[in-house]
Amino acid sequence: MRHRTKTRSIGILTAGGDCPGLNAAIRGVAKAAMHYGIKVTGIQDGFRGLVENRVVPLDDKDVSGILTRGGTELGCSRDKPHKMPMGGKVMDMTAVAVGNMKRLKLDCLVCLGGNGTQKNALHLHKVGRVNVLTLPKTIDNDVAETDLTFGFDSGMAIATEAIDRLHTTATSHHRIIVCEIMGHSAGWLALGAGIAGGADVILIPEIPYDLELVARHLIDRRQHGKRFSIIAVAEGAISKEEAGKNRKKNSDAEVETMIKGVRLVQEPKAHRLARQLQQLTGVEARVTSLGHVQRGGEPTPFDRLLATRLGTAAGALLAKGVLNVMVALRADKCVPVPLAKVGGVKKTVPANHPWVQTARLVSTSLGDQ
Repeated sequence: MRHRTKTRSIGILTAGGDCPGLNAAIRGVAKAAMHYGIKVTGIQDGFRGLVENRVVPLDDKDVSGILTRGGTELGCSRDKPHKMPMGGKVMDMTAVAVGNMKRLKLDCLVCLGGNGTQKNALHLHKVGRVNVLTLPKTIDNDVAETDLTFGFDSGMAIATEAIDRLHTTATSHHRIIVCEIMGHSAGWLALGAGIAGGADVILIPEIPYDLELVARHLIDRRQHGKRFSIIAVAEGAISKEEAGKNRKKNSDAEVETMIKGVRLVQEPKAHRLARQLQQLTGVEARVTSLGHVQRGGEPTPFDRLLATRLGTAAGALLAKGVLNVMVALRADKCVPVPLAKVGGVKKTVPANHPWVQTARLVSTSLGDQ
């Protein structure tokens, strides 16, 4: 049965990094849109696919059977429409993206992605004067104006399982094990997985740590008969010394420095932390970096449900003509939020967040006290 709709045709793209739940969201948006009689076009490889006009029509059979799959059937990229590498140059391809939307007769572009995607979608709306609608995706959970992003629960489950497994070898060898978890500027993933996995120290970007306090906590544990320790560290965590120097929060494993014209690769942060703690405590330390493993695999049931709810809510909003919003989860309801409130804003962990208080009450050190 077809219903009256204010939106006749949409394009769907997935941008930024991949994460579990994207296919569930694609399916949710597409099926709900089709329910309202809206034509659906899939755009391949994010905003680059829109610029290069790489599109595929989607019908019900195209989105059937993808609910449980990880990654994205449409492909993704981190290319920005206004800063896109083209033929060895970085060019503003906004006009081309908008022109292709009009050629395809798309009433709205549905963008599934994290902070960068929200910002890029807002750019297309403001500069190109086209309609957009977004869904919040990222394992980092740092998109503003939504309680949760899809992908976060799956990433946290993977990181928690890794910490669980590290406990056995840490216990057997009486070691300190530093587990590096994704999170450049927000510590939701490391904090959540650290608490769920029983990490003894959790270091996140929002709370600069004192290395001496961390070492003292580890020594105190050994003096009380606990001969191993697990440290969950977000890749963007910084020390108080670094914060005091107002250094850029950079967690990449290949931070480069120039010395007398020679380009050097610096020691990865997690490895440096392990080396320093081994020197301060006299306890053997090892590092495990989870990397992209956290973004792979099948989505958890919670993420499948969340992505489907957000996707179908998007379809209903499209039918009503509610555009230029992000579909957010608030108090277990899917609601539209003006995209202007989301683009360019990151949701970080507040110092008084309940998870922070929970960690402290189970004697987990956050490196600051």
